[in-house]
Amino acid sequence: MLHLNVFLFGCGHHSAAWRHPRSRVEDLGDIGYYSELARTAERGKFDAVFFADGHSVRDPAGAGTWFLEPITALTAMARATSHIGLVTTVSTTFYTPFHAARLLASLDHISGGRAGWNVVTSMFDAEARNHGFDEIPSREERYARAEEFVDVALALWDSWDAGALVLDREGMYADPDAVHSIDHVGKHFRVDGPLTVPRSPQGRPVLFQAGASGPGRDLAARYAEAIYAVAYDIESGASYYRDVKARIDRAGRESATVGIMPGLVTYVGSTMAEARAKKAELDALLPVAQSLRQLGMFVEQDCSEWELDAPVPPLPPLEEFTGPHGRYETILRIIDKDSPTVRELLGTLAAGGGHATMIGTPESIADEIEEWVRRGAADGFNLMPPLYPESLTGFVDHIVPILQQRGAFRREYTSTTLREMLR
Repeated sequence: MLHLNVFLFGCGHHSAAWRHPRSRVEDLGDIGYYSELARTAERGKFDAVFFADGHSVRDPAGAGTWFLEPITALTAMARATSHIGLVTTVSTTFYTPFHAARLLASLDHISGGRAGWNVVTSMFDAEARNHGFDEIPSREERYARAEEFVDVALALWDSWDAGALVLDREGMYADPDAVHSIDHVGKHFRVDGPLTVPRSPQGRPVLFQAGASGPGRDLAARYAEAIYAVAYDIESGASYYRDVKARIDRAGRESATVGIMPGLVTYVGSTMAEARAKKAELDALLPVAQSLRQLGMFVEQDCSEWELDAPVPPLPPLEEFTGPHGRYETILRIIDKDSPTVRELLGTLAAGGGHATMIGTPESIADEIEEWVRRGAADGFNLMPPLYPESLTGFVDHIVPILQQRGAFRREYTSTTLREMLR
């Protein structure tokens, strides 16, 4: 059965979405806005909603990337929903395992077993300087810390046995033999335990991972129960899918139980022309200078003088690139596949940053979704609507019913926890 998540992100995943007259930019600080989006996704029987996170302000004049802290927001949204999973990014670079484990266990309790954790390492020096560091540690150091971080968090969640709470008013709140210290001493962390939060409904939150680099794929292979991927087309999706599934098997786990969900941007219309017009409407609002600055961040070059209607200048091969590999590899693939001009590349990156993009009627998009699954490129998708709320509503109202009619997606929730939904 197909898996569908939705990535909640400001006014939408097109970087000009906030400028659109139908955006809800005035509501970005209103928890009711996010609760409404979550209820729409729940009406569509999605597995989960997902928040990314960041620790620096990149461009105050831009699209309002960050606003509410995600765990706080998801905790409030748990009270406005009843079935949908609630997934948050928590950085292993800046948090500590005890802090993260306590927050996530609390979310799992409050939501009745619907919490998920997207395990990431942070990437940017600007974020590091907000946490007392001069620069981000090397990739190898970040992933070594992340692996120890996850091990400690898992041990903390297991520091309370199932049934440890006795609640005997005659004198025993919890069985001392069922609550354990973990006595961890490692390279990065010293943690005695036990956790201050008793065992949560799922035992532990569901672990997600989104790394595209080699170390990120290895981390996903060891720990992830579901994976958010970046794939521009079926070929790149299938290549990633095969590689990560093989790594999961080599790690001694059952790869069939780990769902891989590439990001997906959709423009849906009653005709192809109407769908393309929706994309063009957003693309026309794109601020070129800001987009060139963002591209420069991804490729680690000054792009401000690049000629917009000329081909993209030559870029270093992936093995020579010293920055974050995931997005850069996607940019190289777009260039190799489509040979875009600079202006065309900016338009593609503006809506989902090089993730799969499907433009068409509900039937044609449902066909493409099923083809990705049939050809071994995905187990589902992490939907990235270009404009909230209408792009999400359009998907739920017009594409989900077709997938349901074809037997590809659930009609009702039959599970009570996020982990059960993903199996």
